[in-house]
Amino acid sequence: MKERGKKWLLLIAALLIVIGLPLTITRTNHNSPCDYPEIVARGVLRVGMIHSPLSYNIVDDSISGYDYELLQVLSRYSGLEIKIDSVSSLSNSMHQLDKRNYDIIVYPIPVTCNLKEKYLFSNPTSLNKQVLVQRIDSTNSITVRNQLDLHGCTLHITQDDPSRLYIENLAQESGNTIYICEKHNHDIEQLIEEVSYGKIDFAVCDKANATLLATQYNNINHDIDISLTQFMSWMMRQESSILCDSINHWLMDIQQTNEFRELYTRYFGAKSYNKQQRINRVLYTQLQDSTKIEVKE
Repeated sequence: MKERGKKWLLLIAALLIVIGLPLTITRTNHNSPCDYPEIVARGVLRVGMIHSPLSYNIVDDSISGYDYELLQVLSRYSGLEIKIDSVSSLSNSMHQLDKRNYDIIVYPIPVTCNLKEKYLFSNPTSLNKQVLVQRIDSTNSITVRNQLDLHGCTLHITQDDPSRLYIENLAQESGNTIYICEKHNHDIEQLIEEVSYGKIDFAVCDKANATLLATQYNNINHDIDISLTQFMSWMMRQESSILCDSINHWLMDIQQTNEFRELYTRYFGAKSYNKQQRINRVLYTQLQDSTKIEVKE
């Protein structure tokens, strides 16, 4: 009986190990750290980028875009190899970030309170705002002349675009009924093209992309603001605090160079560059003050 009891105990123990092993592995993988030290050991920074004319644009074999070019400069400063994966939408890229398939999302994301609760953001990489894109008719006139004219209009946005929040806030503050339509499998250029060709009447996107695309579609207007000027930043997981600090230090060094001035001015203009530099000086002062406090303590 004792021998039989021992066999049962061994069998039960073995079953518990077999059942518990997958759970243990899953838990370990989920909780395993993935911050700057692990990235350095790997030697590769895994980046998710969303296609847009301004940020990351592929034409034939040529790649351009402000965020793409800034990322290449950061690669030189950090010594890390950059591995880029192009994704279709912000929600897809955030899903891959949560699964640790990416270390960072390099895309101009507006820093909102809701997103800050779950993710870390770099210092601002650019300044931008959301604008209404509409057609100019044959008499050189536009339908919407101010925000109050948006009552009853349907505004089209790309899938998961954070501009939805600003449109909803605008509707609430103005008391207007504004409808929002997310266009799945559309990028910003496709939205503006549909406005230009008369397939849709209104779209919302950031001003920098609208300004850039207005050179290709000369019958569009983007003078009506949907939001105030926003800080646009890159996104990381909450666990990646060391990576975030490292990114910010590299960005601060880069943003003091003539190379950055040329890059930023080329995409956003001199006026926006001057605003960006004023913000950088404030952030640099705050960093220096916090460092002094740490040394004293």
